[in-house]
Amino acid sequence: MTDTDSASATASPCAARGASAGPLALASRPRRNRNNAVIRQFHSETWLGPQHFILPLFIHAGADRQPIASMPGCDRLSLDAMEAEIAAAWAEGIGGFILFPKIDEHLKSVDGHQCHNPAGLVPQAIARIKRRFPQVQVLTDVALDPYSSDGHDGVVRDGRIVNDETVEILCQQALCHARAGADLVAPSDMMDGRIGAIRKALDAHGFTDVGILAYTAKYASAFYGPFRDALDSAPKFGDKKTYQMDPANRREALRELAADQAEGADMVMVKPAGPYLDVIAAVRAHTTLPVAAYQVSGEYAMIKAACANGWLDERRVVLESLLAIRRAGADVILTYYARQAARWLCE
Repeated sequence: MTDTDSASATASPCAARGASAGPLALASRPRRNRNNAVIRQFHSETWLGPQHFILPLFIHAGADRQPIASMPGCDRLSLDAMEAEIAAAWAEGIGGFILFPKIDEHLKSVDGHQCHNPAGLVPQAIARIKRRFPQVQVLTDVALDPYSSDGHDGVVRDGRIVNDETVEILCQQALCHARAGADLVAPSDMMDGRIGAIRKALDAHGFTDVGILAYTAKYASAFYGPFRDALDSAPKFGDKKTYQMDPANRREALRELAADQAEGADMVMVKPAGPYLDVIAAVRAHTTLPVAAYQVSGEYAMIKAACANGWLDERRVVLESLLAIRRAGADVILTYYARQAARWLCE
């Protein structure tokens, strides 16, 4: 055998084929369905539009806008500024808004009684919105932490967050919001039994059309820091691990889901969204109810910081993150990027 013959015999099969050897014998070529934008759209499995967003709004009793340092681009809004924000967002295709109040310190108390004051900040805001924008969906946060002198979502007794007493107050809060015109109340407190109790209270007072968006799987997450800055609602002691869920758990979310469904929830939510896509998918697989997910303040702040440093393309990263939440199974997304994303999607 010559040296040439030896080299030929040891050459790889791919090298032996040469440039003109013909195509590989592949039964399937998925790339054919990616050849151009039109064919990619033929089989796109997930889509994203402004109708999939709920815009969270921070409101306060003062004047004008107050920038939130840890959430660039987000402000606490006066009621006048809130109306202007809703008008602009509605024009961009966003139809859902959820209200979070910054309550003055002197109005806070152990039992958070300001939460069901019919002349309070949230009822005033609801009434103004429904007068000017009757077609939008107004959602309200039902929990005590913005109103609590302890900064917890429930009443604190002897260092413990008590469940049943808190639920009674949450029912009064939900009724207060319903009377003001809220379309959905969204209990974020994670007390046991509160969905059933609120549903019973609403129905008993004639508010059978007011829906409940249950924070079904709300985790004791480290991603909430900027939100607590925005509302000055951080716990004054301890943490929220005795009522919010353990980030290690997924099956527990299905237990909470079963309870919320049985108690009359109209929609269910997973919070946070991005770090819990597996939980969103699990909840989606176990319910026929609409599923919401909350892209929380920490998720927003991380994207903002990375983009401000030039490390990421904000538009591409935001839309990809929101698409991923939808792909995981969310029907609707609560996101501070709602307005920007809506504009980008319409360009």
